[in-house]
Amino acid sequence: MKKILFVVICLALMTGCSISGFKSVDTQRFASVISNPEVQLVDVRTAEEYAEGHIVGAINIDVQSPDFAQKISALDKSRKVAVYCRSGRRSKMAAEQLTAAGYKVIDLDGGIQSWTGEIEK
Repeated sequence: MKKILFVVICLALMTGCSISGFKSVDTQRFASVISNPEVQLVDVRTAEEYAEGHIVGAINIDVQSPDFAQKISALDKSRKVAVYCRSGRRSKMAAEQLTAAGYKVIDLDGGIQSWTGEIEK
């Protein structure tokens, strides 16, 4: 049994899959997810990046700020959280932290750079 678990973990790491509990999805699926008004949309970039343009309806909680954990605690754990950043690296870090804190998380694979929907300034 331990060997099977080891193989599964190795395959997940080699293929870039996350075994952390959150899903990374493409822009089409992400757009479908955030069309649900119950989903909490969070841009985890800096305030400056957010001001340059963000997905409509997103709130800004910078994953690199020292009070990130405190700020995410204001989110509703009974509702999904959709996260994104510029390219996908920081949102995956945020998704890991949110998942560890008990949130159900969807991550935009490729970040806002891959987004084809409406942007708000």
